[in-house]
Amino acid sequence: MHSGGVFRGLTIGEFAQLTHLSVRTLRRYHESGLLEPASVDPASGYRYYTADQIPAAQVIHRLRELGVPLNDVAKILATEDAAERADLAGGHLRRLEEELDRTRAAVVSLRRVLRPGDDGLDVELRAVAAKTVAAVEGVVDHDDVLARYGEAMAELDAAVAGLPPLGPPGGRYANELFTGGRGAVLVYRPVADPPARGTGAARGAAGRRARRRRPFRIP
Repeated sequence: MHSGGVFRGLTIGEFAQLTHLSVRTLRRYHESGLLEPASVDPASGYRYYTADQIPAAQVIHRLRELGVPLNDVAKILATEDAAERADLAGGHLRRLEEELDRTRAAVVSLRRVLRPGDDGLDVELRAVAAKTVAAVEGVVDHDDVLARYGEAMAELDAAVAGLPPLGPPGGRYANELFTGGRGAVLVYRPVADPPARGTGAARGAAGRRARRRRPFRIP
């Protein structure tokens, strides 16, 4: 864009067209520090980009299409170490493979439910000793439980990477989730010395939902 004979750069709209990133996404990337404009007009607040920033924007676009978390995208862009980039990409690949395994397990379970002639599953009620686990908890709508479970497991996988598992993952669900359509859900992985990561919040299609990731004692 030219202003008074001076070339300021590409407007955010022009840059969005060239990179196939929406204006809203570019604003969010600026606010997070992932992709900052070359300059910002102090009077108008308009953002301006340069052609040199297009390759980085295209890399970000491709990585986000592949589901790479924003934090990992930032680390990949920040490092010049090929081994570190490969390790970050490999971590995401492992999360995708684990998510695929969970999806396949869900498909097998659903097929069993849909076979009316098959024998029912054996159910055993037993008491187990309390144990400390890494957990993600939040309040969700019933329709979002499966999606939230997958998100929480991916978050836990990243948080406890490298820690030996001490048992299978699982979840606890408040009665209100089934009686009222919305309730507390806690998804966990039993590991030794689970890390504490504080509190946070996320907004999804179902509205605002609080979540916390921390060590938790069950049952």
